[in-house]
Amino acid sequence: MPGFMLQGTGSDVGKSLLVAGLCRLLSNHSLRVAPFKPQNMSNNAAVTADGSEIGRAQHLQAVAARIPAIADMNPVLLKPQAGVSQLVVQGEVRGQVAARDYRNLKATLLPEVLAAYRRLEAAYDIVVVEGAGSPAEVNLRAGDIANMGFALPAGLPVVLVGDIDRGGVIASLVGTHAVLEPAERAAVVGFIINRMRGDRALFAEGVQIIEQHTGWRGLGVVPDLPCARVLPPEDSGTSSATIEQTSNGRVNVVGLRLPHVANADDVDALRVDPAISFRWLQDGAAIPSDADVVIIPGSKAVIADMEMVHRCGWGHDLHAFHRRGGFVLGLCGGYQMLGEEIIDRAGVESAAGSRVAGLGLLSVRTELGGSKTLREVRGTCPVLGDVEVAGYEIHLGATAALSGGGEEGVFMAAGMPEGQRTDRVWGTYWHGVFASGGFRAAFFRHACGVQTEATEHSVRVDAALDQIAAALEEYIDVETMLESAGCTLHKGDISTA
Repeated sequence: MPGFMLQGTGSDVGKSLLVAGLCRLLSNHSLRVAPFKPQNMSNNAAVTADGSEIGRAQHLQAVAARIPAIADMNPVLLKPQAGVSQLVVQGEVRGQVAARDYRNLKATLLPEVLAAYRRLEAAYDIVVVEGAGSPAEVNLRAGDIANMGFALPAGLPVVLVGDIDRGGVIASLVGTHAVLEPAERAAVVGFIINRMRGDRALFAEGVQIIEQHTGWRGLGVVPDLPCARVLPPEDSGTSSATIEQTSNGRVNVVGLRLPHVANADDVDALRVDPAISFRWLQDGAAIPSDADVVIIPGSKAVIADMEMVHRCGWGHDLHAFHRRGGFVLGLCGGYQMLGEEIIDRAGVESAAGSRVAGLGLLSVRTELGGSKTLREVRGTCPVLGDVEVAGYEIHLGATAALSGGGEEGVFMAAGMPEGQRTDRVWGTYWHGVFASGGFRAAFFRHACGVQTEATEHSVRVDAALDQIAAALEEYIDVETMLESAGCTLHKGDISTA
């Protein structure tokens, strides 16, 4: 069955967004469409219903396609830690790997990657595939499974994406053509210019220049889409994880931008709530005097990040913030940091036997190790009147309460408490809780006495995906892309050829 692949002239050119928009567009035309990314590197991960782990972007793309997310959609996921990456294959951890070692290992993963793609290909009408980085990184061509090293054995036509907003898009596309091998050039059926600000007609000559130098066909110029800011970033090191984002809300929330921040999309629902002003604090910047809530997010290297928190002075700052009545919330790795101590006897993410003092704001101790917890969760928050909340867990290690500590249980699920809290310090392993509109509103009433919106974040995400799909249908030559993949588009209806 047909499929096509979007590759980019570089990282963060908008491939993930375009794949999500195309999945929604094709779904709107009644095609059974699935997303696929052979290899991803990101600490923004998601949990599927069957307990597998995949990149957050592929989970969003499955939402866009209106299908359940499964491990086959992202068979290889690399999660950067301190000096190494955790390797996840088919949704399960296979250990840690250094960059130099992975260069030799990745070619051995191609059969599993191709098998995952073939299963999707057999189950759906069309598969929209996303590359990683750029095929122009020819120094990484040996053993490549992310771009042309996957597209050619899979027999996929390729569309190249260039980001005009960062500048140099003509050189990026022409330069990519120059370094590709003849078979790789032949696989490219066209290119898309992404994130155009201003009058799209002003770049018509630019499109012609690229066409003349490459022989590839221009398939459209996509404008910058403000609605995309509702969606989670693909990588915790880009987009909302690094850009300070504020609004004129009545509640001031700050997040600590940890060096190895994970699942930074936990705050996405806060960034778009008009009642909330949210921003990330960078490099040990002082907690603002007008802050109401401080969030310590997840971390892929919690011991290294805990050491950084102490070193930069955030530890003292958090204690002062708490003493003057501020509310502190720790999510996953942030929850572990709130405790008395973090121990890594088995060397899960640091030298074996490592330990570090926590912030001491909660009477708990964490020991890293054991099997990775991966599950969707649903429960209530008793202290907020049993308001319902949904999320997911994705962590290594266990956190246990010490005697004489605070009240056990931020949430309650199946009769069992989860997390720990005191009056103004909460710690939980549950990610994604602010996406639940009722919980979000109840939390900020409790923490700050301010009413925020109770809109489910999924409603905003779904509306944004429909807007993106409509824009792509207007600005991209979808018909040509589909014809290259063995589909036809006529009279508003798409069918397989």
